[in-house]
Amino acid sequence: MAFRPFSSLAPMIGAALIPAAAIAQAVPAATDPAVVPPPALSGGRAKRVYTPADFTRFAPKTAYDLLVQVPGFVIRVPDQNRGLGQASENVLINSQRIANKSGGAVDELQKINAANIARIEIVEAASLGIAGLSGQVANVILATEIKSSGRFEWKPDFRAHYSEPNYFRGSISYTGKSGWLDYTLAVKNNTGRGAFGGPILLYDASGKLFETREEIYHGETEQVTFSTKFTIDGPGSSVGNLTLAYTPYWAPEARWDSRIRTDGNDSARRTGTKLDGWYYDLNADYEFALGPGRLKLIGVRHFDHEPIVTTQVTDFDSGNPAQGTLFGRNSRISETVLRGEYRWKTGANDWQLSLERAFNALDQRGSLARLAPGGAFEPQDFPEGTGKVQELRYEGIATLSRPLGPKLDLQIAGGGEISTLERVDGNLPARNFFRPKGSIVLGWHPGGGWDASLKLNRRVGQISFYDFLAQPKLVDDRENSGNPDLVPPQQWEVEVEVGKELGGWGKTRLRVYRHWVEDIVDIIPIGTDGEGVGNLPHATRFGMESTGTLLFDPVGVKGAKLDMTLGFERTSVKDPLTGENRALSGTRDHWVEFNLRHDIAGTPLAWGVDATNEHYTANFYLSEVYRSWEGPWFVNVYAEHKALFGLTVRAQIGNIFNARHRLDRTVYAGWRDRDPVAFIQRNNQLIGPIFQFTVRGNF
Repeated sequence: MAFRPFSSLAPMIGAALIPAAAIAQAVPAATDPAVVPPPALSGGRAKRVYTPADFTRFAPKTAYDLLVQVPGFVIRVPDQNRGLGQASENVLINSQRIANKSGGAVDELQKINAANIARIEIVEAASLGIAGLSGQVANVILATEIKSSGRFEWKPDFRAHYSEPNYFRGSISYTGKSGWLDYTLAVKNNTGRGAFGGPILLYDASGKLFETREEIYHGETEQVTFSTKFTIDGPGSSVGNLTLAYTPYWAPEARWDSRIRTDGNDSARRTGTKLDGWYYDLNADYEFALGPGRLKLIGVRHFDHEPIVTTQVTDFDSGNPAQGTLFGRNSRISETVLRGEYRWKTGANDWQLSLERAFNALDQRGSLARLAPGGAFEPQDFPEGTGKVQELRYEGIATLSRPLGPKLDLQIAGGGEISTLERVDGNLPARNFFRPKGSIVLGWHPGGGWDASLKLNRRVGQISFYDFLAQPKLVDDRENSGNPDLVPPQQWEVEVEVGKELGGWGKTRLRVYRHWVEDIVDIIPIGTDGEGVGNLPHATRFGMESTGTLLFDPVGVKGAKLDMTLGFERTSVKDPLTGENRALSGTRDHWVEFNLRHDIAGTPLAWGVDATNEHYTANFYLSEVYRSWEGPWFVNVYAEHKALFGLTVRAQIGNIFNARHRLDRTVYAGWRDRDPVAFIQRNNQLIGPIFQFTVRGNF
């Protein structure tokens, strides 16, 4: 069954915020020691403080385990910003933004023993003096004395159908101290598996079935990261960090299908992808006192070698010669960022001036070959698949943060960027741009457990350099033409957040946003008969998201809680073919997530249920429209023992309600605004249950 947008979502979100607050005022906070208590207020700026003792019932092993249990707090992962830019991850460590592009603060917290955390402060972003943030921010404060310790996690999973077992997913890390040097050594295998199989039905324009396919897909990813981090404390108040990481990866994919047609022209197709690459990351920063303030120097280097080969062959039962295509892409992707931040204080004003230089480059060598009747692949001319794209960018931002009163904070950031974007090996001239950037954030904390923030932001988005060059999509029998005229989107953003502490009942938040986008990235006509990724002049986004944590201790179910997220988004852009307004391609337009967990009082046992439902809009190409999703509901159940020989052990069964892989696709004989339908495709394929076992511990 296809998803249907639920028009009653806005009232549901309102109900999650207002009635719960009224209930909380009528019921005293729970005092059971197994319950996460209401956070303590600290200082005059409405700072909410949690300590590791508040989360004892979860038997946390890492700092990340503590953070994910903070009621009503939702971690925002870093945006893939241009360079480092303004902060986007709402997590700090020791009041500092983790300024790297290889995991950020969350990755660091997963390596820190929970025993080395002094407290977690939930503060209003506008009071911090860090440009880019809004709403609630978690500031994780480390203990003064860091104890040497290690941690490990083994997390294998197994699918009932199609996929190979995933035995080696896990990580191990060790943190130690030697005088003025802190260090962390880590190995993480971020492996993954994907698989589905089942029928594909093809219909003609009149709805008559003319082809039935039986398909099996599976993909395996092995991605092993070896990393080390060194932190230098001193001399004096200076602090430095150096992180080195190397990641080899392997990501083979295989897809087979058999095709039975009503005209008797039966066939079988196999598509295989080989990807064996590696990348490295180097991140360094050093902060020290200079004049009336502090200067922080940051350097980031990322390099990725990504060679990929996709081979597709169709064999015909009639004995006709096989047809096949081979597409190769040998890419080298690099990014180098140098950044300086100077902060100082004048009275109640916190000032920051940041300057950044970023250089990004893609060097792609593409190849294309066709299967000859003799069975060998013969190279074809494919100059549009080879090229080098690069961008040099300079950014400057000045930020002022100050309180406007005991309950109101203001942050103003303003500046801009200049950039040069070019195809180095093409005959087009380099393009130069100037783009203003900045934000205004107001944070209000009136008391009574309420907080609110208002943010007005001017942001420049990111683009993929791959879209400048041709990228065949063999599985879909489609080729995306390269677009040398692509530019990053720019947008004005208005966002409002309101939160309410519910005492012993938990916490709830509501975020409402509206974006006005220029040069939105979508699929456009290219040349006389091509299509690919490009820019459309204008688009809008409007959305709401409610998040909350509801504790059940006040009604007698001690140790139980429900984390909830409900949201929707409406987008609008003018279609380049029809001129009519439609949704942006492939955007998530409504979502629901529930996470129920019960830590059984007086025992080391816990159980839980996770449920997710996500709906995406269709993808609009010039010659087809399709929508792909998995669902309607993904539901997982688990049981956990938190003290089994000092370890935390969890057993989980995923997808217990049999969510399936679905695709609805309409393909036209030419462009969809003027040509008839060629065929309609319907996929309804089995994913099956996923079994996962987790063992975690410290040493």
